[in-house]
Amino acid sequence: MKYLGIDYGSRRVGVAVSDAEGTIAFPRMTLVNDDQLFARLREVIEKEHIGMLVVGDTRSHGGVDNPVTPEAEAFVATLERETKLPVERVWEMWSSIEASRYAPEGKEHDDAAAAAIILQRYLDIRSGTVE
Repeated sequence: MKYLGIDYGSRRVGVAVSDAEGTIAFPRMTLVNDDQLFARLREVIEKEHIGMLVVGDTRSHGGVDNPVTPEAEAFVATLERETKLPVERVWEMWSSIEASRYAPEGKEHDDAAAAAIILQRYLDIRSGTVE
């Protein structure tokens, strides 16, 4: 099964897709968070034959809500309703920092790469490769 990873942001949304076996995550694109976001996500889901969605959990260390958490939770609720697909959440803390470590110079902030980090965390936990 293929998975879609999402790094939610109030202005931009990073998107990553797994391979068909659900073992490796690949950065795919960054979408503008506007009124066309869900239509574009549905297009990706259909084109890629996605079976499950993985969204970064925006809560800070210790599970405490931060200013974007309510907005992100509303996004997840709409995503579930719009796509009819199961949604899993995975800890996203430091995913952008981790992604920036591997980014080419001048592109240190890459939302799609952060989405791939989030998705890969989920895939590794699901497969049991991370304890």
